[in-house]
Amino acid sequence: SVPFLVRLFPIVLTKFVFLNFLAFPFFTDLRRPELLVNNTVSLYLVTEPGVTVGVWHTVPGSRGAEAQGKDQRWYEEALADAHPVIIYLHGNGGTR
Repeated sequence: SVPFLVRLFPIVLTKFVFLNFLAFPFFTDLRRPELLVNNTVSLYLVTEPGVTVGVWHTVPGSRGAEAQGKDQRWYEEALADAHPVIIYLHGNGGTR
């Protein structure tokens, strides 16, 4: 019956191969990265009309003392300074 269900509903196969409906770690609010990772803030970028991408901005440990107690605006301005930016693309889980 499994091959029949896969043939009838191909989206089911995609869900079970990639398991992108699971968010790990469980019961964690990924919109609040400061609870998981030090010196991190959640930002949202509008890439095109109707498409918003959520990103985390984490400053390196060497700037950790400087980042303590700063608001989101400080993190946005830190992206424009001379320090390099590393982009990490995490995968297909739909979470950060």
